[in-house]
Amino acid sequence: MKISIIGTGYVGLVSGVCLAEKGHDVTCVDLDHSKVDRINAGQSPIHEKGLDELLAKCCGVNFRATTDLRAAVLDSEISMIAVGTPFDGDEIDLQYIRAAASQIGAALKDKPSYHVVLVKSTVVPGTTSDVVLPLVEEASGKKAGPDFGVGMNPEFLREGEAVQDFLFPDRIVLGGFDERTLDVLEQLYQPFANVDQLRTDPRTAEMIKYTANSLLATMISFSNEIGNLCASIPNVDVTQVMRGVHLDKRLSPILADGTRIKPSFTTYLEAGCGFGGSCFPKDVKALIAHGRKLGRGMSLLDAVVKVNLAQPDTVLDLLSRHFSDLDGVNVTVLGVAFKPGTDDIRESPALPIIRELLARKAKVKAFDPVARAEAEKYFGAGALDYADSLEDAVDGAQAVLLLTRWPEFERLPEVFAGRSEQPVLVDGRRVVAKDSVGRYEGIGIGPAAK
Repeated sequence: MKISIIGTGYVGLVSGVCLAEKGHDVTCVDLDHSKVDRINAGQSPIHEKGLDELLAKCCGVNFRATTDLRAAVLDSEISMIAVGTPFDGDEIDLQYIRAAASQIGAALKDKPSYHVVLVKSTVVPGTTSDVVLPLVEEASGKKAGPDFGVGMNPEFLREGEAVQDFLFPDRIVLGGFDERTLDVLEQLYQPFANVDQLRTDPRTAEMIKYTANSLLATMISFSNEIGNLCASIPNVDVTQVMRGVHLDKRLSPILADGTRIKPSFTTYLEAGCGFGGSCFPKDVKALIAHGRKLGRGMSLLDAVVKVNLAQPDTVLDLLSRHFSDLDGVNVTVLGVAFKPGTDDIRESPALPIIRELLARKAKVKAFDPVARAEAEKYFGAGALDYADSLEDAVDGAQAVLLLTRWPEFERLPEVFAGRSEQPVLVDGRRVVAKDSVGRYEGIGIGPAAK
């Protein structure tokens, strides 16, 4: 099938390249000429494992980028909207969704054949039916149903694993305005064999995405609240507590041969310094705001957000056990990205921690394997120093704060070994064994019993 995708951000570009890998002919649309040129040169503007290789493989063959939305829509059967939906504190901003819907509609005015408009962006329930559909009808002068289809197809992509998640999904949710739309969407995903598909309406599809993200965010905040309680109980360590919880066979099933399966979702049931990224914080807050508009208080999700906002302070509290005054103290921050495998620093717990360190006049050095450029843009030139390696990051540090679970940070014990003066390690992700370095502080560790 021929597909046009409006937006070349994280969702749009990954979706486009992966659909091309599955055999579709894809055109991605963006307003930024330099970004389009870069993509057409086979260079991904985002860091995502496996994306560069797939882009190089399909670029110029069955994948391309353009600034010409009209031409892309007219030359495709499905137009997928994958633009940003930022949260302004009260509701998600739909200006980019509205613009895309209107421009697609204007192009469809001159297209005689049937076309499906598909929302891929994360939007609150009712957006596809009550915002996108009327705008396309108004701009095209056509009627949804007989003239064009409207659908909602949420993405379930983990940053750092997005290519794998798209090519080998655990589910495909198809929210269609009518049966004809749903049939077209089934054809779109025909190359994805043996995957559970759910045919539903757009509102339900929209709600599924928000519910899925809110559940995972709730699991993280629950684990962090338990971790904070463990820190107040003598001789209790949250890692052991959660390990015991994970062994529940309803969470990690035991097969007939005795083999135990450890599902990946149990990683959300581990204490740390909080969640971040472009999805969880925004989506939970948006769902809370949407519930309030409908007269439904969202007290549980309110608590999820409250716990998460406070969690970076636990790292600073652990640091304060060793330094009552941070003025002039050399502090190294390991990890600025909100999670490993990505250069995305949006809503990362590292950001408020670094801001507070700077406010307390600490001398801050940061190291992140891929997110340095994003950190430099965020903090500005000269605000903090940056290291080029783990060894360089640790050199001269009086304290090291581990804030992102990058695998290479597991080498910290050997990097610390042999140093005459051991920095204190504050492990915000519980990556390193607490007895593997000389001075250790970690989330969720209770005091020694008297």
